[in-house]
Amino acid sequence: MRRLFPQPADDISVVECCTTARPRPADRPYVMLCMVASIDGSTVVDENSRALSSPTDQQMLLTLRTFADVIVVGAGTVRADRYGPPKVPGQRIAVVSRSGRFDFDSPLFTSGAALMILPVDAPLVPVPSVRAGVGEVDLAAAIRMLDAQVVQAEGGPSINGMLAAGDLLDEVNLTVSPRLAGGDGPRVTNGGAAVSHRMHLAQVCEADDGFLFTRYLRAR
Repeated sequence: MRRLFPQPADDISVVECCTTARPRPADRPYVMLCMVASIDGSTVVDENSRALSSPTDQQMLLTLRTFADVIVVGAGTVRADRYGPPKVPGQRIAVVSRSGRFDFDSPLFTSGAALMILPVDAPLVPVPSVRAGVGEVDLAAAIRMLDAQVVQAEGGPSINGMLAAGDLLDEVNLTVSPRLAGGDGPRVTNGGAAVSHRMHLAQVCEADDGFLFTRYLRAR
């Protein structure tokens, strides 16, 4: 892998590409987002992200996960991408759901490493939960309730839109897949309120297969 910016280097590891300081804000965990998108902006092909990804992109995702205490991900993404138990010891996966309807017999939940993020009026569930909002999840409030230093958000786009609307994204790790996806797939953020949060380009790395790995940090 090559680093193109800020300090060009011809041979760096995925770990080097992923490593940076992630200081916790005073009132909530540090939140980083990891997503892949086509060069024309879609986050899905055939309703999931796998066709946009690559072995190096998957390695990036798994490496970034090692820096997080909690993974926050929407229920639809968990189903579509078939999430299993985390491989990082002690890590939790927080599944965001409005209804609380899920397969609690799946390996993700039977592992004991998962919890639900739900509205306060959602039905009772047989696993630990964090509840905020009525009718809809108040994700900003829920994030503040998590016992974590670093949270990694992994979509889907509606979850990302909620994080952007709440001005919660401290870091965005966006893989640009060298594919044209066409169609009307969602963008990296989707369905949230319109925002204009300035981000600072911190790094660009390139893999041999043409994938670009960018990191943007909150402009302070």
